[in-house]
Amino acid sequence: MNANSARSTATVLVCVTCKSDTRPMGAGLFEALSERLAVEPGLSLRAVECLSVCKRPCTVALAAPGKWTYVVGDLTRESHLEDIVAAAHRYAASPEGIVPWRERPLAFRRGVVSRTPPLVPAETAPA
Repeated sequence: MNANSARSTATVLVCVTCKSDTRPMGAGLFEALSERLAVEPGLSLRAVECLSVCKRPCTVALAAPGKWTYVVGDLTRESHLEDIVAAAHRYAASPEGIVPWRERPLAFRRGVVSRTPPLVPAETAPA
C-alpha cells in the first residue's frame, strides 16, 4: 500500500503473479504503479497473489467500499500505466463505481473481465 491508503477513495489491486509465456509481468506493473500512484491523492495500491485471469495478463481490479468492482485484463506496464491511473480516478469519482463506457480509457473498454456488485450497499458501507 502507498501513503495515500488511509484517505483513499479507491484501491487499485494488481495481480503480481501475472506472466506471459516468456516473462513475469505483474510485479513490474505493480512496481511502476507504486511509483506513479505515490503522488496521486485518493488512490491506494495493493498487490494480490492471483485474480484468476491468467489467460489475460496483466490483470488489475478497481475496488472501493459500497461500489461496484471492475476486473480488467490485457494491461501492460509499457502501454497502459496512464490508462490505469485515469480509469482509477474516474472510478474513484463515481458515486457507485460505475464509469460510463465512453469515459473509460480504450484499454478499459476492451479489457473488462467482470463487474461485480458491491457486497455492502453504499448507504450501509463504512465511511
